[in-house]
Amino acid sequence: MNHTKEQILARCNEFAKNTLMETLKIEYIDAGEDFLTAKMPVNPSVHQPMGLLHGGASVALAESVGSAASFFFINPKEQEVRGIEISANHLKSIREGYVFGTARIIHKGRTVHLWEIKITDEAGNLISLCKLTNMVLERKKSE
Repeated sequence: MNHTKEQILARCNEFAKNTLMETLKIEYIDAGEDFLTAKMPVNPSVHQPMGLLHGGASVALAESVGSAASFFFINPKEQEVRGIEISANHLKSIREGYVFGTARIIHKGRTVHLWEIKITDEAGNLISLCKLTNMVLERKKSE
C-alpha cells in the first residue's frame, strides 16, 4: 500500500457514505501494510429475531472490509475489484457492543486476492472467521 494510514481510513470511510456500510454504521478504524480493520455496532438494527448479531451482518462487515482492502492493491483507474466468494464460520454470539473485522491478505495475485477476516468482540474473542476471494478486473475503456 502506497498510502498513509490516515489516507486509507479517510478514503474507506468516504466510500462508505450512502451505502450498506453506512446503513450498518461500519467505520474503518485501522490499517497497515497487510491488514484493514473496521468496526460495527451491535444493536437491534443488526440482530436476528433471538436478539443476537445476525450472521448476514457479520458477513456484510467481512466482505466490506476485505473488498476495501483489495482496493489498495490495485490501480483504480485501470482495475476494479469484485467479491466472488465468501464463507463464514460463526463461532460465538454477541448481543451488544461492537464487533471488529480485520482483513489480512493470504494471497495477493495479479487477478485474485484471498483474504482472511476475523471478526472479534471488544474483548478480542473470535465471533466469526471468514474467507473472501476477490477478483481483480480490468476496467472497460470508454470509447
